[in-house]
Parts: sequence; C-alpha cells; structure tokens
Amino acid sequence: MPRGNMANSSSGSNNGSSSSDSDSGAAASSGGGVESRPAVTVQLLQKLRGICARSAPWLWALWLLVVLALVYGLREPLMLGENVLAVTLFLNTLTPKFFVALTGTSSLISGLILIFEWWYFRRYGTSFIEQMSVSHLRPLIGAAESSSPTPGFAFSSGDTEPSSQNLSAECKVWRNPLSLFRGAEYNRYTWVTGKQPLTYYDMNLSAQDHQTFFTCDTDCLRPSDAVMQKVWRERSPPARIKAAYHALELRNDCPTAYVLLAEEEATTISEAEKLLKQALKAGETAYKKSQQQRPQHETQHRRDTDVMLYIKRRLAMCARKLGRIREAAKLMRDIMKEFPLLSMLNIHENLLEALLQLQAYADVQAILAKYDDISLPKSAAICYTAALLKARAVSDRFSPETASKRGLSTAEMNAVEAIHRAVEFNPHVPKYLLEMKSLILPPEHILKRGDSEAVAYVFFHLQHWKRVEGALNLLYCTWEGTFRIIPYPLEKGHLFYPYPSCTETADRELLPAFHEVSVYPKKELPFFIHFTAGLCSFTAMLALLTHQFPELMGVVVKAFFGTLFAPFGFVVEKIESFMSSGLWHQLT
Repeated sequence: MPRGNMANSSSGSNNGSSSSDSDSGAAASSGGGVESRPAVTVQLLQKLRGICARSAPWLWALWLLVVLALVYGLREPLMLGENVLAVTLFLNTLTPKFFVALTGTSSLISGLILIFEWWYFRRYGTSFIEQMSVSHLRPLIGAAESSSPTPGFAFSSGDTEPSSQNLSAECKVWRNPLSLFRGAEYNRYTWVTGKQPLTYYDMNLSAQDHQTFFTCDTDCLRPSDAVMQKVWRERSPPARIKAAYHALELRNDCPTAYVLLAEEEATTISEAEKLLKQALKAGETAYKKSQQQRPQHETQHRRDTDVMLYIKRRLAMCARKLGRIREAAKLMRDIMKEFPLLSMLNIHENLLEALLQLQAYADVQAILAKYDDISLPKSAAICYTAALLKARAVSDRFSPETASKRGLSTAEMNAVEAIHRAVEFNPHVPKYLLEMKSLILPPEHILKRGDSEAVAYVFFHLQHWKRVEGALNLLYCTWEGTFRIIPYPLEKGHLFYPYPSCTETADRELLPAFHEVSVYPKKELPFFIHFTAGLCSFTAMLALLTHQFPELMGVVVKAFFGTLFAPFGFVVEKIESFMSSGLWHQLT
C-alpha cells in the first residue's frame, strides 16, 4: 500500500476512534453517573495493574527474604541441622566407586544430549532446547516475541518470485550503478591506507565492460579510436593515461580519451567533472554525426550512444557528489527519458539515492511502483528502500515493549513484512546498516544477493536510514525474525527463489582480501550446543580424574563445597551474634 494511502487510512481510523470516544463520553454524561462507574473501575484496575507491574521485582525479593527468615527461624522445629548432619554422614560413607559411576553417568547423559542437539540443529537449523523454551516456556511467563510476525500472515502474490527461475542467472555479476571514480576516490584510499580496494578480478571485469561499451568494428578506420581500442586492454594505469593523451594528440575531440582521464587521472571530483564535460561536448558531436550515417554505421552509432549514456550518467554522479543534488536528479531523469530501453543499467537506483537525499519520499514511492515489479530483477536498493518507506510511517513511535503487549498494528505489520522481504533477498545488509560489521569502499561490480551488493548499498544508503527516526531500531528488532520464516535447509525460498550457493565464491573474488566476506546461510551454533559440549567435556574429565585419584578428588570436592557454603555460614553467625537467642525463641 502506498504511504499516502496508509497515512489516510490511519488518520481515518484515528478520527473514527476519536469520534467514537466523544460519542461514548456524551452518552456517559447524558446517562448520569450509572454508566460512568464501569469506566472509573477500569481506570482504577489499570492503575493497580501498573503499580503491581512496577513493584513485582521488589515483591519477589521481599517474598524470598521472608521465606529465608522462616526457614532459618524454624530450623529447630524442622530439625534442619539433624537432617543436614545425616546427609553429610551419608555422603561420607559413599565409596569412590559411587562418585566414579555418578560422574560417568552424567557424562554419558550430557553426551547423548549433545549428539541429539547437534542432529536436530543439522536437520532443522535451530536448537531443540531453545525452540522448546521459546515455544512453551516464554508464553507461560508472559513474554512475546516482537520480532516474529503473527502466524498465518501472507504476502501478496506480486512479491513472490517464480521458484523455477534459473539460479545461474542470479550468480551473474552486475556493474555497480554507484561505482566510484578510480583516480578521485579509489586511488586516494590507496594513498592513505596503502591497501588496494579493488581486486584484479573486478578491474578485469571493468576492462571487459569498457571494451564492450567504448569500442566497435570501425575503430580501425580512425587512428585515435584504434589507440583507445588498445588502451582498454592495457593493464598498467600509467600506460593507459599516456595512451589517452596520445589519442588526444591524434584527435582533439576523442570522447573516450577524456573519459579515461576523468576516471583514472583526475584526483578530485571537480577535475573529473571538467574532463567529462569536454567528453560530453566531443561525444555529442560524434553521436549526431553517426546518427546521420546510421544505416551504414549502425555499430558505430550504438557505440556512440553507449558513450553518451556513460558520460551523462557520470556527470550526474559528479553533481551528486559535489552537493548539487537537484541537478543530479534532473540529469538522471533526462537520461531515463532519453534512453528508456536501457533499464538494465539500473539508472533508477542512482535516482532513488538522490531523491532520498532530497527527502522526496513521494517521488521515491513512484519509482518503486514502476520498478519493483515481478518481471524486473530485484536489487537490494529496491527492496530495502521499499522497507525504509514502510518503516518511516511507524518507526518514530515504535516500541518493542508496547508491540509485545498490544500486538502489531496494520502499518507496523506492513513495515515488518517489508523488512522480512528485504532481508530474505539480501541477508548481509542489516549488519552493515546496524554497524555490527565494518564497511569498506564498494567494488565496481556487485553480485546480487551477495555481500558485495550489501557493501555497495549501505555505503550510500546508511545516511538515509539514520535520517529516518527509529528506522534502524525497527530493523534491529525485526530483521532476525526472517530466518525463522525461511525453511532450513534452504531447499526452497519463502518469498524468493532459494538462496544461491555461488555467492560466497563470487564475493571473495570481488571484495578485497582484507575484508571479511559475509557468508550465508552460515548459521552460528546455538548456545545450548556449546553448553552441552562443555558440560559433557567437564563431566568426562571429572569421571576420569575420580577414577584415577578417588581420594584426592574427594578432598577437592569437600574443599569446594566448604568454600561454596562458607559465605552463608558467615552470614548466619553474624545474624546470631546481633540477635539474642530469646528473640529468636519468641519468633519461632
């Protein structure tokens, strides 16, 4: 539902509720004091419940102190001392074989529990003990999970991807629509840190893209284009820059040479923008010339079109980086109107980011309505921007404690469903948005649903999430609930096709070596598996030591329990010293 409709419906419901309240108040006032008594009673009960809820911990502490005082005061009638002495004598008469059998049995039981927990985790992806405690114990104590959606909710069919879609297509590497400039940004990072932000595999993919976009079969007819055709295959950056200047000497209006200098030689965005403007002027001349000779030079016209599109897009990105956001948004809209069939280049993602910076949320919603379609490939920018707009309607007043008590409203449920949808598409994004994992410069190519796409999205969109009050808090409270919805093992997806298994390999080639690649589905071992493993190891060690050194272990156990109960005995002695025996006799 669009945000405007949700706002209207919510305001309508609020108006309806206020009118109903006023009607009920009028009825109560007209009916006299008889009908006002139940309302007063309800208010008193609510206040009483609030007082009880706030004082519950203190009441439990007071109750515990009373029980301890009664047990201590009634120790003589209940013969607690004699019973403790009898238990002590019984334990002293036990042979070392009993302790060996006891520790061995406990080690065996904990080992069986560990094996069962591990088998259950491998099959269902969760701990059996943890699942039972969450499912049966938490409802008994009144706790409710605010992050998990209500059972039985359904998404619209428009959000569901066909499960028969080819998985190999989803492992395709895409050009990052928000890629940075090598000279003005990537190289500056290398100068400061000494680290290479781009991998050889990523730069090789860029070289292939440049050969596809900026070359054609007729380049051999012009010396400058022939030089540039060799430049895009050159590996050394200084050699590429030198060859670009040589191409400008041969032809002063070579647009691709200006593009290379703007990308790799310019050390600031302002310098890159100046070179790109020169490239645009030269590119428009070549584009108009090839358009007039289009039937004879179809490949050349296609190449000139690609060059024009690339230059205009990078100029729009320069304007965005230099703070001229409205100009950047206008340039991107003009590009989308001039080249409507080139949606695969994802120019709308550049426009989405600029509009979010302008806080033009209505325009953002209009773009999402056009591009968030089942027939178009999804992306993290589309899914998480849709979730951000849904969260924006409720995040400023969202509280996990309140939601757990009264349940989620319709708008909150829509926001949670949108977050679950986004997290299922790319589960790596939330840790970067919540700053649980360090961020790096985005690569020039990304793998959709992979860690590389998450880095590229969060690098530019983290500021937009921070600007919306409470959006990150809502994401923090709800994003992990997605993994309880998706089947495990991931033989099928919930809203999308199953998560591809090739993402880790491709991300390791796209992202630099110093970055820790996020891997999914890689579920961490639950706490109870670690606990049972430690318990099994500890009891097995005790069984072995008790069998080998029974007398020594007996002394160690007695010393341990003596030390454990020493503070309690000290407190009892202090109490007896402060209070007379006659007072205790009267109390008992």
